[in-house]
Amino acid sequence: MVQNINGINPLNNIQNTRRTTEAARNISVSSSDSITVSDEAKEAAKVYFLNKVADETPDVRSDLVAAVKEKIKDPNYLNSAVIGATADRILESFGF
Repeated sequence: MVQNINGINPLNNIQNTRRTTEAARNISVSSSDSITVSDEAKEAAKVYFLNKVADETPDVRSDLVAAVKEKIKDPNYLNSAVIGATADRILESFGF
């Protein structure tokens, strides 16, 4: 004769099912869910978007480079006024 370990009681399954059903009935679902986004989160999203745009933007504007190359080909373009203005801008960019 084989004896059941821990004794299986068929009523346990029915009681567990009843408890689960009662627990499901007691859960109330809110029909009006909402979220609030803080100003800090909005600012962080804005910074993230701007960084993403900056990463996707090329550092060199090839259209401006091509325009300058065309101007330099003209021998009349390079005169002392243009060279002086360029030198001044380079010095200003270095803080001089």
